[in-house]
Amino acid sequence: MDPSADLSGPFLQLACGNWVTQMLNVAAELAIADQLAAAGPEGLTAEELAGRCGADGESLFRLLRGLASLGVFAEGGSQPRRFVLTPLAELLRSDHPGSLRQFVRMLGGEHYDAWTDLLHSVRSGESAFRHHFGEPVFDWYGHNPDRGAIFDGAMTDFSRVETEGLLATWDFSDARHLIDVGGGRGGLLQAVLRQHHHLRGTLFDQPAVVAPVTVPPELEGRVSIAGGDFFAGVPAGGDTYLLKHILHDWGDDACLTILGHIRAGLAPGGRLLILEQVIPPGNDPAPGKLLDLNMLVMTEGGRERTPTEYGQLLERAGLRLAGIHPTPSPVAVVEAVAA
Repeated sequence: MDPSADLSGPFLQLACGNWVTQMLNVAAELAIADQLAAAGPEGLTAEELAGRCGADGESLFRLLRGLASLGVFAEGGSQPRRFVLTPLAELLRSDHPGSLRQFVRMLGGEHYDAWTDLLHSVRSGESAFRHHFGEPVFDWYGHNPDRGAIFDGAMTDFSRVETEGLLATWDFSDARHLIDVGGGRGGLLQAVLRQHHHLRGTLFDQPAVVAPVTVPPELEGRVSIAGGDFFAGVPAGGDTYLLKHILHDWGDDACLTILGHIRAGLAPGGRLLILEQVIPPGNDPAPGKLLDLNMLVMTEGGRERTPTEYGQLLERAGLRLAGIHPTPSPVAVVEAVAA
């Protein structure tokens, strides 16, 4: 490295990342991208946006100018202080197929607050969220359903990309009965069944989660719904089990309980597919390395894992790591079979 190189600019950009998070959060909360999309290609002035969003015109202009300097929105058009959408700003639209608006709102709320106690987690190994809010994150969401709905929306936004990645990577032609453990409202399971017409599937999650789920008419007779607790047991007899973003919420002991139930229920010759971000070796950037810290902050022992850690965890559960298959999305398919 050139010792004369000035690294202060890139370093300060990293150090001020919390500013950017809140800038994006405010834009998402005010639905600025939705307003600009509705206005058309000419855009709106900061004052016009302020009137529609319930904001102060001058302050909103300063926010938009800052975001435009980062490529989110652009000042231009027929007059000064008029803003239009950019490709990055499109991701803040509620109706965009790749929308990340709810994800930004989640990051700018309770996640942001919990991260202020990262030092507590690093010193103690304990959840910063629990330290800050006084209870585990999923209990807190149960007591704050408005924020819980934003979290659910953020997970749905990400699921679209990850579902496409799974379908582009994994061949389900040899599977017959797919059981999605902790499958939420069934979006992933339904997408797989729509693409593979020979499959039948079981959606398994907590009773309150699956209670409102209805099976689409085109999947009638191919989907069953079961409520329960995966720490107590899972439906048996599937030749393919699916765990998407489940294991990273928990420490090894809790994961071994979940994996043990799946191992007991797995049909002979079956396999388990784990969809998670897998941490690669070395110093290269990888989103899983940052997500791993988020799990430290937000959960009770959750973490992202390396290939070696997955191999060791699966072996302890009576399973064998058969392969790790990258997808076009940030997650990989960790394939496990009976040992």
